[in-house]
Amino acid sequence: MLTAIVAITLMALFFGLVLGYASIRFKVEGDPIADQIDKLLPQTQCGQCSFAGCRPYAEAIAAGEVAINRCPPGGETTIIALADLLQVDVIPLDDECGEEKPKTLAFIVEDRCIGCTLCIQACPVDAILGAAKQMHTVITDECTGCELCVPPCPVDCIDMIETKPNPNTWRWPDPDHLDLKTGGQS
Repeated sequence: MLTAIVAITLMALFFGLVLGYASIRFKVEGDPIADQIDKLLPQTQCGQCSFAGCRPYAEAIAAGEVAINRCPPGGETTIIALADLLQVDVIPLDDECGEEKPKTLAFIVEDRCIGCTLCIQACPVDAILGAAKQMHTVITDECTGCELCVPPCPVDCIDMIETKPNPNTWRWPDPDHLDLKTGGQS
């Protein structure tokens, strides 16, 4: 009887050590599906999807709490990519969230800027530089075009300018969604 108790205790200790090692060695940080979804989203952090940013929206999609069609900046391209990743049907963009528009960048008209810093406080990606009572400027490489800086501006000095593709911003079509017969998107 004592031998059986010792044997079971040693086996429990051994399996406990194995499970402890495995939990450390094979630990997954975060939700890998949410990470993949977040990479597909446009990272505008605009809040049009009713979430505080792209990461919370990705986590809600991964948890099955919301649909994949709530991202106007990503538009149809993002909806198709999300549907493909999650193996669900493609659905049209939710009208309540807004409409798909061409990519834009904020531009501050220097002559009208009074340096109130309201646009700086509203920018979710810190793309606007300036100090109180000084003219502000937009870091175009950081601006996501979310338009959150426009409503708080008291002097209407921020214009949203449509960006045109150039050799530095143009991307090849996604080969997974390319229709080889027509040469266009499927």
